[in-house]
Amino acid sequence: MKNADKYNLIDIITMKTSKLILVALTLTVLAACGTKKEEKTVMKPYMKKYTNADFYKDGKIQPEIAKKAYLEMLESYGVPFSKTLAAGIWITDFNLGDFENVGMAGIFWMNDSTHGYFAHEIYLLPNQMIPQHAHVATTLPAKFESWRVVHGWCYNFGIGDPSVNLPTLPASQKDYITALNFVRQEVDEVVALKKIESPHFLLAGDNGAIVAEYATYHDGAGLRFANPNVVFVDMLSQK
Repeated sequence: MKNADKYNLIDIITMKTSKLILVALTLTVLAACGTKKEEKTVMKPYMKKYTNADFYKDGKIQPEIAKKAYLEMLESYGVPFSKTLAAGIWITDFNLGDFENVGMAGIFWMNDSTHGYFAHEIYLLPNQMIPQHAHVATTLPAKFESWRVVHGWCYNFGIGDPSVNLPTLPASQKDYITALNFVRQEVDEVVALKKIESPHFLLAGDNGAIVAEYATYHDGAGLRFANPNVVFVDMLSQK
């Protein structure tokens, strides 16, 4: 082999080796970037931050603090606060003065009486309860519903034999709870109302809960709370 050919062969091998090293480095960098991206998507469970001492001042609910608590929970679960959600979200303490334990936020994505369907998203802070209630027939059929947990988890209470190992229920509601059969509902589990017009309620777990509700038309006139002191008022709009 001539010296020129020998050096050409060495150059070719060197170039190929350099390309292989470059490809390997590129793949390593891409893999590292992918790992970092995956790490960023890991969300820590939301934990309780606020009490009634934060939510009330001189006995009056502070809407901006309540909203802040929900926005922090949404952010922790990677849920964008879109323009639609910002325009449609409502928050209530049911006029019970115990928002830390009894209250909710939500949005009605759709409530169509003509076609008889309802899409609702429920937001519950850690250990927050929706007061026990039922939906009865009016001039329209009674609402039938099911629930799917999107983030966090909750206890889903309904009729049936009382369950053992009940979670702690809000003291303010102890005289108004009769539905003591529950299941612990995790992400993507779907639970349906056990019987139409039957009492039921949700209680968020330690990490709060974002719950999608699928139902027939929601007629507010058919909503019956077990606690006679409940008044449903949106603290943001006062309606």
